[in-house]
Amino acid sequence: MSFPHPLLESRTLGRLRVHAIQAGGQQLDGGAMFGVVPKTLWSRRLPADDKNRIPMGMRCLLIEHDDGLVLLDTGLGNKETAKFHEIYGIENAGGEGRTALEDGIRAAGFAPDDIAVVINTHLHFDHAGGNTWRAPTGEVLPTFPNARYVVQAGERAYAEHPNERTAASYFPPNWAPIVAAGRFEFIAGAREIVSGISVRPTPGHTPYHQSVVVQSGGETLCFLGDVVPTAHHLPLPWIMGYDVEPLVTLESKRTLLAEALREDWLLVFEHDAQAGFGRVVHDGKAYRLAE
Repeated sequence: MSFPHPLLESRTLGRLRVHAIQAGGQQLDGGAMFGVVPKTLWSRRLPADDKNRIPMGMRCLLIEHDDGLVLLDTGLGNKETAKFHEIYGIENAGGEGRTALEDGIRAAGFAPDDIAVVINTHLHFDHAGGNTWRAPTGEVLPTFPNARYVVQAGERAYAEHPNERTAASYFPPNWAPIVAAGRFEFIAGAREIVSGISVRPTPGHTPYHQSVVVQSGGETLCFLGDVVPTAHHLPLPWIMGYDVEPLVTLESKRTLLAEALREDWLLVFEHDAQAGFGRVVHDGKAYRLAE
């Protein structure tokens, strides 16, 4: 697999400058990514390799805000083993022993120490793994030492009490050092985090998954997280097999995409290896990406 390109896509949203950073690539089973959708349908959009895997991105969003830099999700990080990288087809290496996320932050003109707020959509390893990093000494440290981190309190409880199905997605080193440092804020429900940047519950993938809505100058952007992981998941019933409550995901998508269409939101697709930003249309049968 070739690393998803480009590393950095930047644009203006009202008064804000936003940067989509491709924090790495991975290869996941196509059947798992599309759930009950038959392979004859999804493979027309994303052909699988000989292991039935399809290319995926790990896109994060960096927002230049008056209250400081805000980072949405953090990719995988550098803590996992070579075997783990092989299983999931991970490519995310960056400079200085860090990852592509840190490279992307520097490409935007900043450094990890500049980040003021980190918002996690949820705590799965490919969304919160970059919250922390393993230093050459072996110690696991917050990647963004001056930031406050934000996630739903219910997501933390769900992550810390996994079952046989969810344990493979939640790794305590991705949040425990930040909790120990007193830098994790656990919230309940919809909340404005800083002026114009709000979270809203979009459950289904996990019971406490959240998406992030950014508003400035009459424009609105939504960082979807895993409620709609790629542009190929825009049709309402195209839902990942990874979702623990797929029928709840269906209703989250129905509500969110109707609002996105009505108000002409700009969407960010976190796991799409190609489409970073996009708007939706409805062709009478299904939602799809606008041309």
